[in-house]
Amino acid sequence: MDKNQLYFGDCLAILKELNAKHPGGFIDLTYIDPPFNSKRNYNVLFEEANIKDAVAQKEAFADTWSNVSYKDTIEEIQDLDLDLFKFLQALDSIRISKSAMAYLSTMAIRIYYIQKVLKDTGSFYLHCDPTMSHYLKLICDLVFGEKNFQNEICWRRATSGSSKAVAKRFGSDHDVIFFYSKSAQYSFNKIFLEYPEYEIKKRFKNRDERGHYKDAELATYSQEKLALLKEENRLIVTKTGKLRYKIYLDDIKGVLADDVWIDIFPINSQAKERLGYPTQKPEVLLERIINASTKEGDLVADFFCGCGTTIAAAQKLKRKWLGADISHLAIGLIERRLIDSYGINIKKTFEVHGLPKDVASAKRLAEDSHNGRLGFQDWIIETMLNGIFNPKKTADGGWDGYLTFQADKKETVLIEVKSGNVNVKNMREFCDVIKNEKASAGVFVCFQEQVTNPMQIRAKEEGYYNKELFGTTYDKIQIITVEDLLHGLRPNFPKSTEGTFKKAQRKETGDGTKQEKLF
Repeated sequence: MDKNQLYFGDCLAILKELNAKHPGGFIDLTYIDPPFNSKRNYNVLFEEANIKDAVAQKEAFADTWSNVSYKDTIEEIQDLDLDLFKFLQALDSIRISKSAMAYLSTMAIRIYYIQKVLKDTGSFYLHCDPTMSHYLKLICDLVFGEKNFQNEICWRRATSGSSKAVAKRFGSDHDVIFFYSKSAQYSFNKIFLEYPEYEIKKRFKNRDERGHYKDAELATYSQEKLALLKEENRLIVTKTGKLRYKIYLDDIKGVLADDVWIDIFPINSQAKERLGYPTQKPEVLLERIINASTKEGDLVADFFCGCGTTIAAAQKLKRKWLGADISHLAIGLIERRLIDSYGINIKKTFEVHGLPKDVASAKRLAEDSHNGRLGFQDWIIETMLNGIFNPKKTADGGWDGYLTFQADKKETVLIEVKSGNVNVKNMREFCDVIKNEKASAGVFVCFQEQVTNPMQIRAKEEGYYNKELFGTTYDKIQIITVEDLLHGLRPNFPKSTEGTFKKAQRKETGDGTKQEKLF
């Protein structure tokens, strides 16, 4: 395969498939930032639209491990790694919550397969927080081997000033990132950081026309070296006649990075790269990890890739990449993030697995008894239309999601998705919903074979949205088929139409049209 890979689905199934295809390992670096077992849901919050009873919020993922049969997972681990099985079994027999056990078993089997798909020279970074880090380190010690533990990195991710004032404990401002290698022959590049201002004042307190410098003793020298230092204005003769020389700040690469990272700031509400994803990490954090453990052309993987920061950083640093996430919302966001940054041609450089690519697979999703029609609706609304779903699912006569755009005020476009039988009655009901909700317009989605002439006439009877305002004709009710969406067509509304997440920054370099062979 010569393209980067993006997978929608449970990463365990994906890891097993990749391990079967590449039993000797093929990935240079894996970073994961899985949900923490913090007894809270991870919600993606959206700006609320002015619609009756609409809560503009979508749960991207929840603590689903509390609902899985974790004992089955532990039994499966028994056939893979006996020590890991015994460890989990021992934890399960003592006073640890079942939610914690379900989380740990869920992570253990995935970490096991992550180790399998790494090259022998590969590295693994696990991002977690102190609630589970001590247990996860023991799991990693068993899977990777204690001798292959390299670092526990402490990243200061927040400065929670207000919470420190009220909490009866020290403020919790850091995450933990464990760094393991698969073997002793792993790749690593030293990372140099810029000298902080206080270090410059302390160590490079002298300054001349060239810049800041410190002086060092000249222990051994030749006449040629003395002449060169004098010519470069580096030679210093002390009052006692001793020879010293100048070491300029720009002669030194910087300060070697250690395992305490306080110079990388979290994504705040004003950050340009902020997309609106609650667990989004700053790109510079992933850039440091990728630069440390890979070189250009290496393969970087993230099996909990969320909003795609690992992928964005890998693309920027000219690494090949592979990402997976269980949320189709995340997969859609990553696609849009790459397109926003590199242009539409970036789509030629990667493949998406697990989402419908043609009408037949779209119909299978609609008919699937496991995902059900609601799964089909979510795919249409969030992935294809970049919209926001209606958290209050309704029967016929309601609406499934919406878009917004800015005119004189924020306007709302309701979305109705149909995967089964459709007739003009459904169109009449949707038109009534538009009026009742005081929405500006509507989009009706169905398969092409379901569109009838009476439906088209009824939609056209609703007229236009503020035709004179934009000088362009926008039908108030627009019928768009699944076939249209698969061919890249979208509803025709003002260009300010907003989606679920903010756009990624446009990258100044790289058009994303050239990639080296992946596997």
